[in-house]
Amino acid sequence: MSETRSVQIHPKAVVDPKADLAPGVVIGAGAVVGPDVVIGENSWIGPNVVLDGRLIIGRDNKVFPGACLGQEPQDLKYRGASTEVVIGDGNTLRECVTINRATDEGERTSIGDRNLLMAYCHLGHNCELGSGIVMSNAIQVAGHVVIEDRAVIGGCLGIHQFVHIGGMAMVGGMTRVDRDVPPYCLVEGHPGRVRGLNRVGLRRSGLASNQEGRELKQLQEIWTLIYRSDHVIAEGLRQARRLDLLPASDHLCRFLEASIGRGRRGPMPAQGSR
Repeated sequence: MSETRSVQIHPKAVVDPKADLAPGVVIGAGAVVGPDVVIGENSWIGPNVVLDGRLIIGRDNKVFPGACLGQEPQDLKYRGASTEVVIGDGNTLRECVTINRATDEGERTSIGDRNLLMAYCHLGHNCELGSGIVMSNAIQVAGHVVIEDRAVIGGCLGIHQFVHIGGMAMVGGMTRVDRDVPPYCLVEGHPGRVRGLNRVGLRRSGLASNQEGRELKQLQEIWTLIYRSDHVIAEGLRQARRLDLLPASDHLCRFLEASIGRGRRGPMPAQGSR
């Protein structure tokens, strides 16, 4: 028979009796937990953490001192709607991370599983994060940003509202991120520019071994067609669509097509572009 772990609440924590705490949850000294908070099994809530509003935290999460999760959005359009933050399993949220809930009724700010958000990261309202993401210290993410699985983002930078960052992209520290970042790409600079493929991340992901390396080779060919040929991006995509694309290349093309179609700022250009 497995042992049932009890909830541990420090005497100096303030936990509303309506909060839903699963077995194995630990609440540190000075933490504040509101009535609409749900915390999954074996999650550790460190000292002086504030959990507020409609907030669902999955199991096996670690929330370090000073983090503030689920508070009202920093949005002048907010009118008190009952929105929420939903956080998956196995995440690590380091010191003073802030995550705001969404703006309008029925909306949410969401985070997947196994993400690492280092100290002083901020996620604005309506953000959507996938899983396996690493965000370095002091990243400020505006509202409605989407970050796909396994992206790696360097520290001390801001991400403009409505930007979409593709899966397995790598963003260098102090980059100005004001346009969509294509998946599998390495971007850096001020303003940010696409420098090439995130080859180190791609190899670590195992993509280089897929189909005897064909997938990585094709991805490099498609990237070169889109970013290093004489074609504009839209024409490069049309040329790429004439080929039998493997999954990674198809994802890159679909991402860029959607980014162009959204008509805001579009995808980040390559180095040397204006």
